Amino acid sequence: MSEENFSEMLENVLKAGLPAARVGWNGKDMWISLQVPDKDSKMTLPYIYMKTACGNQVPWLASQTDILSDDWEVR
Repeated sequence: MSEENFSEMLENVLKAGLPAARVGWNGKDMWISLQVPDKDSKMTLPYIYMKTACGNQVPWLASQTDILSDDWEVR
């Protein structure tokens, strides 16, 4: 797994339909993914969500640390 910055990860990983995570995250098996709504969805625009260490899926907002880090990888 190669490490990338947030911009590269967004273009090369999330937009390709793959999940991504930071090496520096403490939670086991946490990752983010891009959801693109279909015609049956209540959402109308793409959004990023996270699978938490507890197994829940929640909307995700990047922190400054996440955006500036270079330790993103495909999960």
